Amino acid sequence: MTTTPIDLGPQTRLVARLAAAVTDEQLTAPTPCPRYAVRELLGHLHGLSVAFRDAARKDLGPTTDTSPDAALPELAPGWRTELPRALDELADAWRDPAAWTGTTRAGGVDLPGEVAGAVVADELVIHGWDLARATDRPYTPDPAALKSAHSFLLAAAADPTRGGGIFAPAVPTPATAPLLDRALGLSGREREWSPVG
Repeated sequence: MTTTPIDLGPQTRLVARLAAAVTDEQLTAPTPCPRYAVRELLGHLHGLSVAFRDAARKDLGPTTDTSPDAALPELAPGWRTELPRALDELADAWRDPAAWTGTTRAGGVDLPGEVAGAVVADELVIHGWDLARATDRPYTPDPAALKSAHSFLLAAAADPTRGGGIFAPAVPTPATAPLLDRALGLSGREREWSPVG
């Protein structure tokens, strides 16, 4: 798969705005991620921001070596300050063209820089939607990040070794559906998911 470097800043800022709007009462609300309430989703967003920031910098170590499935993400007490900072640092790290080249590591998996960039775009787009749906906020992802996420998910869906892991089975979506709907379907999301059932 070939990925064109993109500026993740518009998507990280969108995710930061969604996170800033979360009330304390919403932290225990369910999300489209079956194992995560809003608090765990926010913890996951913080963890992936740090891990992929370090992956972009090729600063490999504990943050890039740990599988996201190792433990349920925890939300730090200072998350309202730490999450937007981590998202800004993530976007800044991926503005370096070198981030998209060579080999790096994230989640304990070695992968090409351009694939890591596509993975983080996917994470930001899909989990941005998860957070928006869980907190009943409008959501229009950055077009460049959405295109990158869709391309990554399309390649993942075509992989015969996909079974299980981070991907739920794809949800059939019409080819004429909006790009976000098609990306959600490829990620295993039900577009009509609602926190009330």
